[in-house]
Amino acid sequence: METMALPLLPTRLFTAAQVLELERMAIEDQGIPAIQLMKRAGRAAFNTLVALYPALESGTGKISIYCGSGNNAGDGYVLAALAAQRNIDVEVFLVGSPPAPNALARAAFDYAEAAGVSCLAWSEENAPEEGVIVDALLGTGFKPGVLKGSYAAAIGQINNSGLPVFALDLPSGLAADSGAIGECAVNAHNTITFLGVKRGLLTAKGPAHCGELHFDDLGVEDALLERGESSLKRLDLSQFAGVLDDREADAHKGDFGHVMIIGGDVGMGGAPLMAAEAAARVGAGLVSVATRPEHVSAILARRPEVMVSGVPSGQELEPLLSKPTVLVVGPGMGRSAWSEQMLQQALKTGLPLVLDADALNIISEGRLSPKTRRDNWIITPHPGEAARLLSCTTAEVQADRFASIEALQKRFGGAVVLKGAGTLVAGPDSGLSVCNAGNAGMASGGMGDVLSGILGGLLAQGAELVDVAEWGVCLHSAAADRVAATSGQRGMLATDLLPHVRNLINL
Repeated sequence: METMALPLLPTRLFTAAQVLELERMAIEDQGIPAIQLMKRAGRAAFNTLVALYPALESGTGKISIYCGSGNNAGDGYVLAALAAQRNIDVEVFLVGSPPAPNALARAAFDYAEAAGVSCLAWSEENAPEEGVIVDALLGTGFKPGVLKGSYAAAIGQINNSGLPVFALDLPSGLAADSGAIGECAVNAHNTITFLGVKRGLLTAKGPAHCGELHFDDLGVEDALLERGESSLKRLDLSQFAGVLDDREADAHKGDFGHVMIIGGDVGMGGAPLMAAEAAARVGAGLVSVATRPEHVSAILARRPEVMVSGVPSGQELEPLLSKPTVLVVGPGMGRSAWSEQMLQQALKTGLPLVLDADALNIISEGRLSPKTRRDNWIITPHPGEAARLLSCTTAEVQADRFASIEALQKRFGGAVVLKGAGTLVAGPDSGLSVCNAGNAGMASGGMGDVLSGILGGLLAQGAELVDVAEWGVCLHSAAADRVAATSGQRGMLATDLLPHVRNLINL
């Protein structure tokens, strides 16, 4: 059965330019020569590689290293030299020319040749058939666009080899800053990244191409790394201990808020039910649902703790809105006239809101007259919904998820959750954060409904808006990882998460 243990990674994430600045600081402030940093990277990569594939040191494995012409190749040459010194069968394929005599990587190239490493010009006919492939082609030097020379063909050969692939710093063809790819990118089984974790590894196409992610700080002092400018943080559940106070012994349900879920157009009554259950499981004191009348009996039969009202129009909803403290609008809402009336009434209240699904689509269609920017809401678009809100394409959103979420937050205010692999969160003053928990089993219906309910339930208990957005995303993803660890990814249902959500929030 699959295990979903997360790698031990720093919480601060960087752009490629910020990592270059960290390198400069290490060289100038800590006095570490650039070639020494390269050798440390090569050694860290070698140690990780042999730990992952112990057969290499027993003499039954082979390492094939694809090297480009930049510093990423230098790390590969060092790894090759270390392997040769341990009598491991190793060869290097040069994609392009060897490093120039005055290039930093030249010293590493010479080091590999002195160790007896065979450095061959790469060709499409000369493909490895056994062992492990090491990708040292491009690293952070890649910018989305057309790959030059033989790089695309070499990447294709790596991906078609059927061999395990170990990438240095990041898979070649993956953009360090955005997680976007160009025409192709290496599909690595493991990636080791150095000095600072590049933010593109954790979102967009990054998780799909880097495999399991490893990190080494190259022995640079923590104090120096902390001085480096960081563009965002990685979220972890442990960061949210103490966000909500312990419950007093004489507490009552009114102390923990009243969440109303508004949604469930004809045939979609399950969505508000899942959101309601999630809100209750994270501790909301009261949970109610306003939905189409035909869904009332089914929701009550499934979850009798939830109060359910059938509302055929916005007029019938209005008197119910005086009791909730938080509204979750959108699960199963649809885009009918009824849907629009529900959203209109919800927006008129001024209550804190969580907006999801078709509530966002109605806003993107410009069908509402009130101002669609608020400081007290959380909006939770997936990439398609984000594209509609920004009047662009889904591909444009995914090409730079960081720029997209910043644009969403600037335009709509409040807190924004941009869902997908490596979910991002943005608030008005909190910067950006990314959640690297979660798995592909979450690609099933109802996951967003459960998330919106979690967010509503946390918000009702008095947590701050951005804390709610970040914590809710972590709870949701961590619960899915627990399901995958015990039962696998395939066949995962949104409601499978609920027992784990309850458990996690009580840790």
